[in-house]
Amino acid sequence: MTNALIVIDVQNDFGPGGALAVPQGDTIVSGINERMANFDAVILTQDWHPSGHSSFATSHKDKAPYELVTMPYGPQVLWPDHCVQGSTGAEFHEALDTARADMIIRKGFNPAIDSYSAFFENDQTTPTGLEGYLRTRGITDLTLVGLATDFCVNFSAQDAAKLGFPVTVDLGLCRAIDLDGSLQAALDGMKNAGVVLKG
Repeated sequence: MTNALIVIDVQNDFGPGGALAVPQGDTIVSGINERMANFDAVILTQDWHPSGHSSFATSHKDKAPYELVTMPYGPQVLWPDHCVQGSTGAEFHEALDTARADMIIRKGFNPAIDSYSAFFENDQTTPTGLEGYLRTRGITDLTLVGLATDFCVNFSAQDAAKLGFPVTVDLGLCRAIDLDGSLQAALDGMKNAGVVLKG
């Protein structure tokens, strides 16, 4: 057991017609399914917000989606309400092969703090438990795919690299939001962190 595919947030709200649609977010699903057989383990992550989450623009008076605010843990983009626990939008894309998952990590369920990364909440200190799972399974090498390249994939990849895992991001199986240049900043940040960018 040495390598794992980590599939980031392939959920309905990030697909076409979703509350926070990532352009062409649905076009990567079949490719992700095909790659699963090449790995010793498959881990899925799932945004899982309670209603009224602090990262939602609707939770802040006179604020609009995509505005930037300062939270106790640092800068936070305000998002449209998305991936609310138990909603259709929070479900995995219907074509994603969830039967192959060894584990599902739900993140962003703390109402006071967002969680882009599969490893830590946005305070960069509160762990999700994924690192411990990987260590106890003896998994050493990680490949990340999913949504969105410049936010949850980016933060997950950089955190994995900081934790000492060799990390590859398969850009052909990711899609980005690209909010005010966020994609290029993410690509630069991942490279600087030692993440291998493929495709």
